[in-house]
Amino acid sequence: MNSIPACPVCSSENTYPDGDMFICPDCAHEWNSSEPVSADGDVRVVKDSNGNVLADGDCVTLIKDLKLKGSSTVLKVGSKSKPIRLVDGDHEIDCKIDNTSIMLKACFVKKV
Repeated sequence: MNSIPACPVCSSENTYPDGDMFICPDCAHEWNSSEPVSADGDVRVVKDSNGNVLADGDCVTLIKDLKLKGSSTVLKVGSKSKPIRLVDGDHEIDCKIDNTSIMLKACFVKKV
């Protein structure tokens, strides 16, 4: 039987040992054989424009005026959001500002 574990990231069976590390040539993931492997993979960290870590339920403010695409509405600098929700994708924040549900990039907000 093969005692070399499959890659925890891509589930490839092509892994090989290198000292006390295992390496996956398919996705280039490296992990220590003595550390427990987490099932959820890497945890995504979302940071605001000042480098503060954001979490679900935080409130943020805009750091610049943002024109909503496909609309004549402009969200003004300093507008405060209701509690945010972090999502996957290009726009990391789902929130409500001025009764408008929008998705924002984290680089345009700062934590309150």
